[in-house]
Amino acid sequence: MKYLVTGAAGFIGSHLCNSLLARKNKVWGIDNFSKGSPERIRELEHYPDFSFIKGSVLNAEKLRPVIKEIDIIYHLAAVVGVKRYVENPAEVVEENVCQTLTILKLAQEYGKKVVFTSTSEVYGKSPEVPFKENGNRVYGPSETDRWCYAISKSAAEHLCVGYIRQGLPIVILRYFNVYGPHADSSDYGGVISRFIEQALSNNPLTVHGDGSQTRCFTHVEDMIRGTIEAGHREEAEEKIFNLGSTRETSILELAQIILEISGSKAGIVFQPYHEFYGPFYEDIPRRIPDLSAAKSILGYHPEITLEDGLRQTLAWYKGKSK
Repeated sequence: MKYLVTGAAGFIGSHLCNSLLARKNKVWGIDNFSKGSPERIRELEHYPDFSFIKGSVLNAEKLRPVIKEIDIIYHLAAVVGVKRYVENPAEVVEENVCQTLTILKLAQEYGKKVVFTSTSEVYGKSPEVPFKENGNRVYGPSETDRWCYAISKSAAEHLCVGYIRQGLPIVILRYFNVYGPHADSSDYGGVISRFIEQALSNNPLTVHGDGSQTRCFTHVEDMIRGTIEAGHREEAEEKIFNLGSTRETSILELAQIILEISGSKAGIVFQPYHEFYGPFYEDIPRRIPDLSAAKSILGYHPEITLEDGLRQTLAWYKGKSK
């Protein structure tokens, strides 16, 4: 088959491209490198069936000839990273909504299926845990910049639903805390990659708040399997799915596991939220998905345990640092 992956130079996007190409498909990737890494694209270029477009998803004319050719669009391009949300909320909302609208318009023009990757952030601080796809979404005030990403992805989901009602085949996926090799370990990346880099550098692992906040961490390989199934199963069209794991882990427990696996003696330090994110931030205390729909319709079951996934990821970062 033929695919377009937006955000191909991103952490998850590059893994998705690699998996689709390994299955002998033709893949076009697009990225403007505003957040993604050229190194990830270079690692894909040994595949003869990979073509890369350097540019913005907002450039409809650049995408048009590709979308004419492909079967499915995987739309992953977005501004991500909690620190980015609080630094430039206007950019987050504008890019995440407008890029999605551009993709949907082109997909409708040529009758192409879209798999849109949303986020567990859309549930906000809803107390209805575990989160169900049809559950309520609860956000804080507009002055709290932390919510701009959730709002932008919610708005993009509403665009998708509107196009579904016009007959466009779309699947919406809500990702829960993905980690693994190639993830960004800077201040803009996820907590696992930051913890691993700190452990390998023998620096104390920095836990924000008191570390009691919980997440369900999901290895990127599990996430990619679910993502590909969502594109291939006709019965998934017009539906929303949580993709993640159901193992609830506090951030403090995560830090302790990484210290144990890495053998680091650096310890843990606690940092108030406002020192890292500034004054316009609010955390989510618990984030757990209900995976019933993904299991029954996509056949999705996360296979990689947190400890095994952390060992694999740690080994990759060790190899990268040599």
